Amino acid sequence: MKCLVTGATGFTGGYLARALLRDGHQVRALVRPGSASAALADAGIEVVEGQLTRADDVAAAARECEQIYHIAAVFRTAGHPDSYYREVNVGGTLNVLEAARRHGCERVVHCSTGGVHGHVANPPADENYPFQPDDIYQRTKLEAEMEVTAASRRGQPVAIFRPGAIYGEGDLRFLKLFRSIQKRQFVMIGTGQTRLHMVHVDDMVQGIMLCGSRPEALGQVFLIAGPEAPTLQEIANVTAGIVGVPPPRLRIPVWPVYSAAWLCEMVCVPLRIDPPLHRRRVGFFTHHREFDIGKARRLLGFAPQVSVRDGIARTVRWYREQGLMSPAP
Repeated sequence: MKCLVTGATGFTGGYLARALLRDGHQVRALVRPGSASAALADAGIEVVEGQLTRADDVAAAARECEQIYHIAAVFRTAGHPDSYYREVNVGGTLNVLEAARRHGCERVVHCSTGGVHGHVANPPADENYPFQPDDIYQRTKLEAEMEVTAASRRGQPVAIFRPGAIYGEGDLRFLKLFRSIQKRQFVMIGTGQTRLHMVHVDDMVQGIMLCGSRPEALGQVFLIAGPEAPTLQEIANVTAGIVGVPPPRLRIPVWPVYSAAWLCEMVCVPLRIDPPLHRRRVGFFTHHREFDIGKARRLLGFAPQVSVRDGIARTVRWYREQGLMSPAP
């Protein structure tokens, strides 16, 4: 099968594109002009330059493709106005749906986010849990998901997945956390008892490919996350054990940090400067993000394999190999 992957120069999209290739598919990647795509081409992936926000570019990339895996999105950054998030996350999704219709694609597999549920006050959240997006990224991802859902109701073959917190070898989002624990500089904000449902990229890709291959996925939405949802304190303790330091014990209350984050945003965001402290970073410590993945297990046969301990150990090992963390003592 010939598959188009958007976002293949990113972490999850790159893993997915290579996994599809290993599975015997022909893979094409839509990448922005000037993107670092040589590694994709070297792996045997066809690279097509174009903008997700240009309908003609997306249609050209989708020509002859039987499936589209839409992973690309603009993530959280202070350097873009809200309109840019909407243009890419919503407008780009509409372009993907239109290109799929034009070329008669067998299905579109759309990446949403577990973040559309916001703070899960009554965990775990399943696919029917209320929507409570916290920021412009989550709001526009929800808007995009609603467009895909509307297309599904009109008869277009689609599958939607909402990932948990993706991590693994090649990703840098957890580097600052792991490194601060190793340096014994980590400070817990709040109680540390909120839960973060992580998913190693290997398990994530398994779930995405099941959304692309199983007939039961069509017209459905799935939460995809790992086999366990540890507390932040458990994550910190596991990481400390792996890097060879005592578990972090220092805690500070939430409200002064949140107030400082609000002030930073008020000053920095209008100047398009990335604030040194965001309210969403404080939300990392205060929001429950635990999901019920039973639907994906039942309908897709999704079976995540990578435990939090093994996944963190593998990620730390990769960070060390790249010189991003100090070697083991």
